[in-house]
Amino acid sequence: MRFDLTDLRLFCDVADAGSITAGAERSALALAAASTRIRGMEEALGAALLIRSRQGVTPTEAGRTLLKHARAMLAQSAQLREDLSAFAGGFTGEVRLLANTNALTEFLPEALSAFLAAHPQVSVDLEERLSDEIVGLVAEGAADVGIVAGTVEVGALATYPFRSDRFVVVTPADHALAGRGSVRFAEVLDYDLVGLDRAASLQRFLAGKAAREGRPLRLRVQLRSFDAVCRMVECGVGVGVVPATTAARAAMTMRLGRVELADDWSARELTIVVRADAELRPYARALVESLRTPA
Repeated sequence: MRFDLTDLRLFCDVADAGSITAGAERSALALAAASTRIRGMEEALGAALLIRSRQGVTPTEAGRTLLKHARAMLAQSAQLREDLSAFAGGFTGEVRLLANTNALTEFLPEALSAFLAAHPQVSVDLEERLSDEIVGLVAEGAADVGIVAGTVEVGALATYPFRSDRFVVVTPADHALAGRGSVRFAEVLDYDLVGLDRAASLQRFLAGKAAREGRPLRLRVQLRSFDAVCRMVECGVGVGVVPATTAARAAMTMRLGRVELADDWSARELTIVVRADAELRPYARALVESLRTPA
């Protein structure tokens, strides 16, 4: 039974994505090649590693055991490359960073650009996830660093403050809500909404809040960026929920109403999470220190 590092990295990517297709994309492999590798691993082991269904794939008990050891071996491989890179004039490597929608779109572009400019030999694999998913993946060792909403339970993970923001409602300038000082999310559900793509972590979060109210989201259109949401709102398609930083920036060039959300969850303290400071490799630790620096 021989699994190379490409096999192990592919299996981790497939397990994390819940899909062989998505896992192949993460590993930069063709789907046919990825499927062949997974089947080869199962044949070499003599047992199934994945449960396949229409919804995707999940690891079997054997797959979960492989996943645990694969992550440990990949971490050791990364540590080896990093230790040896010291003899080549500085550390090199990749750090995997997970972030929720708010952090990814509003704060990370500037924060990461500063870090990457200071560390040209380091690359960052950035992926958007829900905050609770991020906590689980960081705890499992599937990611080096996460940025989550401060309200999520982080267990034994170490935490550091990142940024503060809050969600607001943006409306057309002449909308019935535009003159309000604040509004509860339950009231917003009475109106047509402009939102993000269904895969966006914020959109899934808002859908969950609507479900708790026993109401559907009346989504008229779904887009890929907060700026596009604001532009569509300005044109009268509906109202949107966006970070206050986005709304303030958009209001400089668009005719929009901005209304505070009265719900407690609208205030967002964003938090950096890691397994433990001592476990971080130097370039991951350098990223955390850079992210902790105020904008």
